[in-house]
Amino acid sequence: MGVQVVMGAMLQCSFGVAPSSLVVLPTNKVMGTTPAANIMDNVPLLNIPPFGMCQSLANPMVAAATAAALGVLTPMPCIPATAAPWVPGCPKVLVGNMPALESNSKLMCSYGGVIQVVTPGQFKVIDG
Repeated sequence: MGVQVVMGAMLQCSFGVAPSSLVVLPTNKVMGTTPAANIMDNVPLLNIPPFGMCQSLANPMVAAATAAALGVLTPMPCIPATAAPWVPGCPKVLVGNMPALESNSKLMCSYGGVIQVVTPGQFKVIDG
């Protein structure tokens, strides 16, 4: 059982160089200390802002810049590429008819990064 994640939660990508802050629109109509997140709050640039620079060679921009630099890893601006929802979520607690996002959930980036919750934005435990 994790802690419920809300708007403003701090996120970190394993290939990003800076943390980012989760954006949750009030469309779920559930409030914690601020709007509560669910597993479908995974939209790049809308819910998941960039993590500064990306260091993943699976990212085409990083691969091209690294090739141009004769193999020296060259980070490029991060543009999250998240296609699937957060996993695992909390199936016993629904937020906007979807499982609630909890602090131990992970989000996979198509470029190989794993996005995780560093700080959930609130510190009360989800009952369920």
